[in-house]
This record gives sequence, structure tokens and C-alpha cells, in this order.
Amino acid sequence: MSRLKFTEEHEWLRLEDDGAVTIGITEYAQEQLGDVVYVELPNIGDLLTAGSEAAIIESVKAASEIKAAIGGEVIAVNESLEDEPESVNFDPAGSGWLFKLLPDDANELDQFMDEDAYQEFIKDL
Repeated sequence: MSRLKFTEEHEWLRLEDDGAVTIGITEYAQEQLGDVVYVELPNIGDLLTAGSEAAIIESVKAASEIKAAIGGEVIAVNESLEDEPESVNFDPAGSGWLFKLLPDDANELDQFMDEDAYQEFIKDL
């Protein structure tokens, strides 16, 4: 069973059955960015620490730095975003995922919001 968590920076993190964590941006984040035109992803094998730069998403409005919410080793990146960065707009929680990492500590996910708490959080923005 996968567990979905959300950060105040509008990223989603999904703990997969194999222990990896898939990371992307939320529907709210992609709406704020507007049309995504370019995505720069980390490299497989990169070791990320919580708070370090993990990716950059450029839209027609702005460039946004995506910081790693948790630490770990990047084990996969969504290579289809090189040719189809707009996937982030159409399906941010599906085909628009950014990267996967093997977390240093999966328990770090416990500090983030579940979907209900996240929906409450964005109501006031």
C-alpha cells in the first residue's frame, strides 16, 4: 500500500511498496506555475539531503526550484519530461511525476500532511 504525503512547498511524496519514494508537484503548484516549458531533473545516483535543490521547473511565468523534502539517493527520473514537460500540467500526480529516491529514512514522511490536511492548508492560500 502506498502512502501519499504533502509538503507546505506543494510537493507530493508517495511511499511505494518497494520502499522508494516518488516525488512530484501538486495540482495547486502546477496551477500557480502556469504552462510548464522545461524541467531539469536530478541525475540517477545523486545523493540529496532534505532542503537541497533537487529539480527546476520552468514555466511561462517563472522558474521554480524544487527542494528535496527528504534525503536519499535518486534511483529514477521521469525522462519523458525532457520531451513532454507539459505532463506536469496535465497529470502532476501521475505521468508528471519528477523523480524517485531511496530514502535515508522513510519515517521522515510522517512529518508531512496527509491529503485532507493539505486540502485544508491550500484553502487559506
